[in-house]
Amino acid sequence: MFVNLPLEKARLMHIVQDRPLPDFAQEFEALSWAQFFLKWVIAHPAVTCVLCGTSDPDHMSDNLGAMRGPLPDEAMRRRMVRHMETIPGFDTIGTMPWYPSKDALYHGQIKQAQSLASARLAD
Repeated sequence: MFVNLPLEKARLMHIVQDRPLPDFAQEFEALSWAQFFLKWVIAHPAVTCVLCGTSDPDHMSDNLGAMRGPLPDEAMRRRMVRHMETIPGFDTIGTMPWYPSKDALYHGQIKQAQSLASARLAD
């Protein structure tokens, strides 16, 4: 299974901004929130490929860090989800706008993509 844009179009990063990683992230050597989320995805037994999107070279380097060190096992993946469920906004992430706080940066491209996606879903 391929996973495209596993950071939920920056929505996951938005809800954890300014929050420290949980201490247990050290157990699977996640050094950042991006690595925390990516290791969760990569560790899923059905996942064969993860396609991250970024235009920032520093983000790319950080994302690559998810391939280093151990991956969380199933029990740890459940613990990760339980932790995320305590963070406000996690339960409504699907209703958040794409790329929070970056709409002006993309000059309407996001709104256009959302409109096209909505139209495809309506068909």
